[in-house]
Amino acid sequence: MEGKRESSGPNHLLQKLRDFTHSIVEDLSHSRSPVIYIHRFRNYCTDISGNCYCIHDSFKGVEILTLQRECHARRLAILLRVLLIVQQLLQENRHGSKRDIYYMHPSVFREQSVVDRAINDICILLQCSRHNLNVVSVAKGLVMGWLRFSEADRIFNCLNHPDTAHSIPVHVEEVKDIISVADYILVVEKESVFQRLANDCFCKTNRSIVITGRGYPDIQTRRFLRVLIEQLHLPAYCLVDCDPYGFDILTTYRFGSMQMAYDTKTMRLPEIQWLGVFPSDAEKYSVPQQCLLPMTSEDRIKTEAILNRCYFQRVVPEWRVELQLLLQSGVKFEIEALSVHSLTFLSKEYIPTKIQGRSFM
Repeated sequence: MEGKRESSGPNHLLQKLRDFTHSIVEDLSHSRSPVIYIHRFRNYCTDISGNCYCIHDSFKGVEILTLQRECHARRLAILLRVLLIVQQLLQENRHGSKRDIYYMHPSVFREQSVVDRAINDICILLQCSRHNLNVVSVAKGLVMGWLRFSEADRIFNCLNHPDTAHSIPVHVEEVKDIISVADYILVVEKESVFQRLANDCFCKTNRSIVITGRGYPDIQTRRFLRVLIEQLHLPAYCLVDCDPYGFDILTTYRFGSMQMAYDTKTMRLPEIQWLGVFPSDAEKYSVPQQCLLPMTSEDRIKTEAILNRCYFQRVVPEWRVELQLLLQSGVKFEIEALSVHSLTFLSKEYIPTKIQGRSFM
């Protein structure tokens, strides 16, 4: 398998699936042990020289599965079992979640993680994204603002009530007829901040689209964001907590996740700009000492690991400066700490000022 993507329509995938299983049956019928080559991908490395090319959609190694190893034999058996379910979904034009697949054979799979790995392996082998397999999950993200779109026969009209939350659609590939009069897209890490902005009627006052993935974003939220950015050509900003988990969420939006590095080309959002909150904001906005939390040893280890990712040197060196400041300060704080000035400080002062500053950069 090569890193290059091919057609991923249902009929094409079904044919590739049949070819794959046929080759395994052929090997077994001739007393040969099947050998499966699974390319491995990564979207970053720890070479901070800036000379690597991890951002590109190319494989970084090959994992070889054979029946000669017991753990590989079980893994191959699970892979074929999940492939059979995927084939059924595609043939019947139905959708199922990873959890649905697990509960079809819980005694065989034993735990959800083996199903998750099998689905990732199948995506790599068939050179497709997860949604092409009709494997979906309930979207956990929320959206509000100056936006109107449709999904299948359902119309999402946020224009009449821009500060009312709507769930991100599950079938993002069916989203169409997108209309917006927004000036920008704002992504916020947490639902609590999203609700704060809704209560303050942020979108009514600011022509924007606000989205939250409610923590680490799911696939649908990231895909939906990509559709909006590509079709509306709007600037996109991201607001996260000033801690290593906030930074990790930010980089998941911008650069994709290592778990789905095989699909980085379609999942990353290079247009995302970091709006805050920055470690330097603690002094700039006079965040009181009681709102600053001491960094734990786990926080420091995670921050140092994030700092070692190659894209901090090659793509966003200015982010690296702020991360280093986080380590030096030894303290972290949440977005809500800015509310110490006033309950509406975030929506009426902090975000508009930051956005305005960005627009003149």
